[in-house]
Order: sequence, then C-alpha cells, then structure tokens
Amino acid sequence: MKIVIILSGGMDSGVLLSELFLRTNISAIYALTFDYGSRHNKREIAYARKLAYGYCADHKIIKLDFIKKYFKSSLLGDMRDIPEGHYASENMKSTVVPFRNGIMLSIACGYAESINAEELYIANHAGDHFIYPDCRPAFIGHLKEAMHHGTFNNIRLKSPYCHITKRDIALIGKKLKFDFKNTWSCYKGSNKHCGKCGTCVERKEALEGFDPTEYIK
Repeated sequence: MKIVIILSGGMDSGVLLSELFLRTNISAIYALTFDYGSRHNKREIAYARKLAYGYCADHKIIKLDFIKKYFKSSLLGDMRDIPEGHYASENMKSTVVPFRNGIMLSIACGYAESINAEELYIANHAGDHFIYPDCRPAFIGHLKEAMHHGTFNNIRLKSPYCHITKRDIALIGKKLKFDFKNTWSCYKGSNKHCGKCGTCVERKEALEGFDPTEYIK
C-alpha cells in the first residue's frame, strides 16, 4: 500500500512517520512538506528532509508562495511579531495561518490520487484544537468524507493523533526511541529554539523528563 504523509519537520509528524515506517502493510511512503513563507519554514524544511531520508520516504517540497503574499498571520511576518506564552493564551490566535491545513490537505489529496496512494496522513493532535479550527475533529471528519467522495480511488484521510495530546505523542516517540533532536518546533526560526513562543512551551511540556532540545532561554 502506498501512503502520503504531510511532514512538517516537527515532532508530531516525525513520530507519526516513524510509526508508519514500521508498518508491514505499507510498501511506499511519500512525504510532502509545504513552503508557505513562515519565519520558521526554512528550519522545518531542513529537518523534514532529514526525517524523510532517515525513514526512506520519497520527499517533495511544495511551494505555496501565495500564502505569504495574500494571507495574514504573525507566522508570516517579522520575528518580533511572534507572541510568547502558552497556546491557551488569547494572543496565540495571531499564529493561525487561515485554512492552512485545509489548503495543504487538499493539495496532498490530489497528489495522493495522482500516484495511486490509498491513504493520506496528518499529525494534528488534541492540543491544536483550541486555536486552530482546521485541526479540530469536526473539520477533519468533514474533510475525510469530502476526500472519499471527491476522488476516484476514495482516498482515506487518517488523523491518528487527533484525540491525543502532544505529551502522548512524545511518549509514543520515546517508546520507539525516536530522536527528537531531529525535529524543529520554534516559530521564531533562529539557530536555537527560543523556549518562549507557544510551540516551544508546548514542546517543553510534551518532552518533560527526556527533552534533548537546546533552548536559548
């Protein structure tokens, strides 16, 4: 069976890739990384390349230049615009890139059908639900149905982490001996993780007790 996975270069999609790599019913993995112009995209893409190579996935980088040109989000602006704090904070909503997952999943679905893949994977999780509407179970559920009815080979959208936390994902990775050093989370895109932006705070909480990440502060 051929599958497609959206691979951001972060710990969630990295752990999912490592799980899929071990499944005996999968004959080929195709990983898609999207370059949409965020501050941390270059870092993410570099780590996604390493992950894809390490897990023998056919890797494609798809440019979405129009997103930075037409959409508004603090992720698409200057590094100083990135808010700090916990994801539960109201100011973190500024990091939402409108309908980003909807756009990426639609493209990935078309790609999956083009290569005769049967399943498409995304690593959204329960912690994303608060601020990201296109990570929520209802959205994923409707998109699953749309993909099934909108493709000749009835693409199956899989979101195995949708109802578990990032900590749960970290523990899965720990059990698999996944190397979290080979992933990138920080929204600011500096040489090291800042340790203060929402995704860094979430990463720290998820990896507590076995975090190999080098933070600036």
